[in-house]
Amino acid sequence: MLRRWARLPWWGRITIVYVLSRLVTSAMFAVASLLQAPDSRFGAFPSLGTLAAGWDGQWYWWIATYGYPTQLPLDDAGRVAENAWAFMPVYPGVVKALSVVTFLPWPVMAVIVSLCCGLGAALLFHRLLRIRLGDERALFAVVLFCIAPLSALFQVAYAESMFLLLLTLALLLLVTRRYGWLLALIPVMAFTRPGVLAFSLLLGLHLIVRIVTRHRDPLARREVVLILAGGTLAAVAGFAWMVIAGIVTGTPEAYLETELAWRAAFIGEQPLVPFSAWIQGGQFWFGDGPGLVVVAAIFVGSVVLLFLPPVRRLGADLRLWVGSYLLYLFAVFFPQTSVFRLLVPVFPLLGAVAVPRNRWYRGGVVIVSLALQWCWIFVMYGLANAYWTIP
Repeated sequence: MLRRWARLPWWGRITIVYVLSRLVTSAMFAVASLLQAPDSRFGAFPSLGTLAAGWDGQWYWWIATYGYPTQLPLDDAGRVAENAWAFMPVYPGVVKALSVVTFLPWPVMAVIVSLCCGLGAALLFHRLLRIRLGDERALFAVVLFCIAPLSALFQVAYAESMFLLLLTLALLLLVTRRYGWLLALIPVMAFTRPGVLAFSLLLGLHLIVRIVTRHRDPLARREVVLILAGGTLAAVAGFAWMVIAGIVTGTPEAYLETELAWRAAFIGEQPLVPFSAWIQGGQFWFGDGPGLVVVAAIFVGSVVLLFLPPVRRLGADLRLWVGSYLLYLFAVFFPQTSVFRLLVPVFPLLGAVAVPRNRWYRGGVVIVSLALQWCWIFVMYGLANAYWTIP
């Protein structure tokens, strides 16, 4: 058996791991359906399809069916209510186009697209990590990628799976210095899921590193132009959806007011002040004094994390991505249960987790990952009965 496994091509191994991991996740969803709480938003004994199309999947389905509102909905207090402008159009658009061609229902095609994108991301992740870690460690990192606590996102109607595919490809292009291709990829990323502003910061930091190290890693003028063009394009594309929402609705602040509507349930109506939301979140969840301590500890811990020896093994580019994306989250996001989902793009850190080769360690990591995956599925899809269980 081991010899047959060793003779399989790298992509064959990853495909097998991915398929098996998705079967395990499906079993977890099935159990969560049987344990459904009486007050669950999904009702008694929902099907796997119902669970897969739940939560934000409903928003993507709405966008695919009706598009975006030209007039912003208001709540009873006259404030902008939660609406479709918070979600980008690429994922629902692709799913809708494929569902029209194949005559498959939107929820079915949404899961198929997510599954395919997840497999593509796993394959590219192996190619990305093997550059620094070698084949064996890269393969174990892919195993962790497939069974990660939030790997259930690979089979639900969320845009995360597609974004991870695009992001992994973008990081691979960056690491291999194929900057020109990024110019075609960045706009697609920008309209798939928020986060491309962090990629703009990454390109700026990457250019600085290339300039500083040009004595041992020659930097051509053409590369400078392409990196600057990519960073500028990512910055423009990152703000483009705000402009589009403002033009379509006639309200310049349409996108920002829509995003702020989600945090209003926690802290009421508050303006967007960069880096203030985490302080507000810490105070909301833990109280004034303890909240500040928790937020400070998280920030310091995030910085220290980037300098740990296993993380340093990933190379400057992947570490800069993780740092850029974490800084982006600190700047704009209000921490609540969705923070675990929003942390998924720092998945290159799984490469650092895969560095040790001790079998007991690796077995323990696999068990912990699967246990945390079940906890997440049970709370988000099994209970699904409170505002704090939003995936």
